[in-house]
Amino acid sequence: MAPLLLFLLGVFVLPIGAFLFRAVQEGEVAPVLPRTLAALSAWDGTAPPGEPAFAALVEDLREARARDQQAGGGGIARAAARLNADLPGFRSLLPMTARRVAQPFEGGARAAVLAISEEWGGIAPWGAIRRAGGPVSDFNLLAVLDLKRDATGSLATAPPDEAIFRAILWRTLWMGLLATLICLGVGYPLAWLIATAPPRAVPWLMAGVLLPFWTSLIVRTAAWMVLLQREGVVNAALGALQLTSGPLPLLFNRGAVLLAMVHILLPFMVLPIYASLKSLDWRLPRAAVSLGAAPALAFWRVTLPLSLPGVGAGCLLVFIQALGFYVTPALLGGANDQMLPYFVAFYASRTVNWGMAAALSCLILAAVAVILAVYGRLVGFSRMRAA
Repeated sequence: MAPLLLFLLGVFVLPIGAFLFRAVQEGEVAPVLPRTLAALSAWDGTAPPGEPAFAALVEDLREARARDQQAGGGGIARAAARLNADLPGFRSLLPMTARRVAQPFEGGARAAVLAISEEWGGIAPWGAIRRAGGPVSDFNLLAVLDLKRDATGSLATAPPDEAIFRAILWRTLWMGLLATLICLGVGYPLAWLIATAPPRAVPWLMAGVLLPFWTSLIVRTAAWMVLLQREGVVNAALGALQLTSGPLPLLFNRGAVLLAMVHILLPFMVLPIYASLKSLDWRLPRAAVSLGAAPALAFWRVTLPLSLPGVGAGCLLVFIQALGFYVTPALLGGANDQMLPYFVAFYASRTVNWGMAAALSCLILAAVAVILAVYGRLVGFSRMRAA
């Protein structure tokens, strides 16, 4: 087992752990403003800091600017981008201050810095610098919960125009739940049909269920785009049958996303339920009917309870996978249909903000962990193994 465990540790656990650690890692501001952070270590955050903090800021910015010019680096730009995520405006404030303080000036550092921008006279810029001092912080984790810390370190709710991630989380959970319920409604009768079909028909029915596994997810999603677009197969068929007066908006909405998600996830619901029904002793429901129970009552009191382990396993598989859908909502959905994985990709590839991408990944991981804990508490994993 040791080679396998080492392989999993090296290519699975460590890379994912290193990525998730980026959610709390702070490494952009401390190399640029070390003296400023030291001067702010005893600052209470209730009033602007004194002259030593301003003098430290001037020294740090002069040294960082000279280092960037010599090495062609962008230390100030990276620090400004990180601080701008906490306090909008820092992306221009910090480089501008670095350019101005590079020139000799008379008088104290505080007066010179305030002459550059009066924003330095408040507590907000200094609080943002101290919060980003690292080496770790909860800034990104709080941001994905629409929370932030003020200069004193107290928690506060993000402004309404910045509070978006809670709504996206609920949207992700809701769409995952809808996809799971639809898969259950379609998958249980299909699994029942396969479990009760003649032995000669079972391979053909199973092949129909497993057929989606033989096609790439992107290909299946692109096929739905061809079917549902304004000039697609569905609208063309409806128009040929004169059932509609014009093309229907079947694409770039939540219905299209759910339809494709159910198409992709349905086998993961059918197979566990089929396994549970296949192992069921069918003499029990027949005995219930022979004792006077109606077929519907026999199903509700006997068959359904005995198949619940398969139902639970299928719902768990479908719901957890639905939370991680990215390609399908991105191609078939609109702006209000994107789920958390879309924003993980957005921060990782477009804005190159690995901290926020890792924090959103931690949020998805926490949601999955909560779901697993609730399932284990209510149903138990031993029953799922029995399925």
